[in-house]
Amino acid sequence: MYEDGAHVIVLGNEKGGSGKSTTAFHLAVYLLYAGFRVATIDVDSRQQTLTQYVRNRQEWSRSHSLNVPQTTHYHLPLAKGDSISRNQQMEFEVFSHAISEVERRFDFVIVDTPGFDTNLTRLAHSLADSLLTPLNDSLIDLDVLARIDPVTGEPREMSHYARLVQRARKERLAVDGQTIDWVLARNRISMLSSRNMRLVQAGIEQLATRLGARVAEGIGERVIFRSLFPIGMTVFDPLEGALPEGTPSVSHASAQQEYKNLVNVLNLPLSRRAKERQQARKTWAKSRDEGPMVFEQMGPKNG
Repeated sequence: MYEDGAHVIVLGNEKGGSGKSTTAFHLAVYLLYAGFRVATIDVDSRQQTLTQYVRNRQEWSRSHSLNVPQTTHYHLPLAKGDSISRNQQMEFEVFSHAISEVERRFDFVIVDTPGFDTNLTRLAHSLADSLLTPLNDSLIDLDVLARIDPVTGEPREMSHYARLVQRARKERLAVDGQTIDWVLARNRISMLSSRNMRLVQAGIEQLATRLGARVAEGIGERVIFRSLFPIGMTVFDPLEGALPEGTPSVSHASAQQEYKNLVNVLNLPLSRRAKERQQARKTWAKSRDEGPMVFEQMGPKNG
């Protein structure tokens, strides 16, 4: 166990189709292959895209006898009672229970949020250590953060989502004195340079400065991602024979590098936790050499 608990990564953006679920799952699988214990939580009760991604992976690996790492996954339904206050209380209880289940058992918890504002969305954001906002590579999609001047690319009025994040940051700071590290990442980047791309990049950089966020290079537009979701695989998995003929291998390798670059920008506590895991393994090995450990059963006994 870690004294400071799991590091929580939240994928947030109030626009649907921004690539949150794909990014969340690729980050999770990357960290699994790196040897970390990873839990995923889906609080999007409508789309359930991350949950379906996890199911696709379980089914494909089982039917094809693949030994690939799996996340421990939780899906939180939206409360649908008549009382708004009671619904919010129930959602808070379910979310709190899920977090208490994972915070001391895992190294990282990755939370995928819906493309609309809910009580669970706000709860998840207030819990984030790292907040990653994928942004489709167009000026239209930047309005999730602010109104953008279509000519100059400069931000005007801040958006509802930007204000939501700022409130979450204030709440987090008041609770434990910690801040939320907010990273903006361009997504579905075209391989061809254009004036629009340059305006988008300039707009994101100006927004990041104004919002106190950082900017990642992001992920390119690639055909391979459309082929991976139905089989629950990622660019980090063995894909021989799994993809349609003609899928370029260079796309696979380039996508891997882009996600590795994204992890580097997130500044996750990888080296520290890796050292802790290594020390934990040494302690475990030493205990094995000294003889078996006896554990007392907790709780009521049968019979």
